Amino acid sequence: MSGHQGHRPRGDGPDPAYAIVIPTLGRPSLSVCLRALATGQGPRPRRIVLVDDRRPPGEPSSPADAIPDALRPLVEIVRGRAAGPAAARNTGWTAAPEPWIAFLDDDVVPSPTWAADLAADLAAAGPRTAGIQGRISVPLPQDRRATDWERNTAGLATARWITADMAYRRAGLEAVGGFDERFPRAFREDADLALRIADAGWELTVGRRRTTHPVRPADRWVSVRTQAGNADDVLMNRIHGRDWWERAGAPRGRLPRHLAVTAAAAAGLVCAAAGRRRTAAVTAALWLAGTAEFAVARILPGPRTRDEIATMAASSVLIPPVAAAHWVKGLWTHGFVQRHDGRPRPRQTAAPDRTAFDARA
Repeated sequence: MSGHQGHRPRGDGPDPAYAIVIPTLGRPSLSVCLRALATGQGPRPRRIVLVDDRRPPGEPSSPADAIPDALRPLVEIVRGRAAGPAAARNTGWTAAPEPWIAFLDDDVVPSPTWAADLAADLAAAGPRTAGIQGRISVPLPQDRRATDWERNTAGLATARWITADMAYRRAGLEAVGGFDERFPRAFREDADLALRIADAGWELTVGRRRTTHPVRPADRWVSVRTQAGNADDVLMNRIHGRDWWERAGAPRGRLPRHLAVTAAAAAGLVCAAAGRRRTAAVTAALWLAGTAEFAVARILPGPRTRDEIATMAASSVLIPPVAAAHWVKGLWTHGFVQRHDGRPRPRQTAAPDRTAFDARA
């Protein structure tokens, strides 16, 4: 993957033909994102495709309510299948014939010069450049230490090829078949696409446009729910081999430790049931030590408030077995997936349903 970042001066050459695709669940943040696009500097997109991926569609807070008047002539809403962001993005880019597709999440805020900087990014793209990443910033509190969830979100600022702000050449998307819809969450579907794009001989670069990704509110169990991504990591191993972590620049995480802690807990329960008290005590001590180490590692960098400490303590007990369960589920689900051989693997999305709303009509 290339890291070339050279650009022509802003304004050099004709305005690029691009579309913006935004999958949305109807969150209030969508209106903030669209207002930023409406008031920003630079050439407007040929179209903005909002993929209504709510389940079921038709709930309150329709995406149509979030569209500023200045963008209504450009916006088209198509209906997704509530099958995850990979499928929603496939629905969106197949509905847009433009040669460049700029993917944005519905909870980001493009900078005031985002469109002008995107135009410069696209103008500088070489003939083999298929993807250009935006620069993500995550604002953190200035008056206290960041919580565990805030620190996790801040990792987006250094993540590679994330579709929170990622522009892809249509020809590149078509060459690899788009996003792989076997990734049902907003996790690893972007890394998978980038690796397949690179394997097909295209280049990926980093642009100069900037986008802010605020930290979303979350309850105390959000870190437990995110462990579902361990099943997606199994799929990544099956498709791309075990070296994909290095090639995608992704952190390895703590899965081996979670498996060890979970194994100690399971062994302790089995030994206790079998009346082997000494062995049960040893394995229980190993479980307790592993769990305590995990909790302390999460508490020390944080604000250390009573609520944060309680959240870290409770979730640190649950995360290892939940992570292990999702890993086992991934092995069961993806055990027979063959490694990527250069041919498109994704499931193909059906023709988009434009009946929901068309602001240009």
